[in-house]
Amino acid sequence: MQVITNETLEQESYLLYIYTPFCGTCSLARSMLDKIESVHNQEIFYEMNASLHPDFMHDNKVESVPCLMIKAGNEIKERIYAFKSIPNIYNYLLKYTPELFKD
Repeated sequence: MQVITNETLEQESYLLYIYTPFCGTCSLARSMLDKIESVHNQEIFYEMNASLHPDFMHDNKVESVPCLMIKAGNEIKERIYAFKSIPNIYNYLLKYTPELFKD
């Protein structure tokens, strides 16, 4: 995972994993995202420590962590709080990043 930068936040599209360091559920969610990146052999997600970015959390109406925020077409499309399973995350990836699945 790549650490989010201000330049990245200005991009039209990104997948942002938001967490806090001592959150057990965040750790489990991260392991799911790490497995997805491992299968695709590339960094797909950006990460942000919510504790260090309270203004971003407020401005973007992030209610809790873990959160996978999907920005596409210059707007926030989804805020996923219940990761549930790797196949569940893949459903979102198929919808918003279909280029990951092209040969």
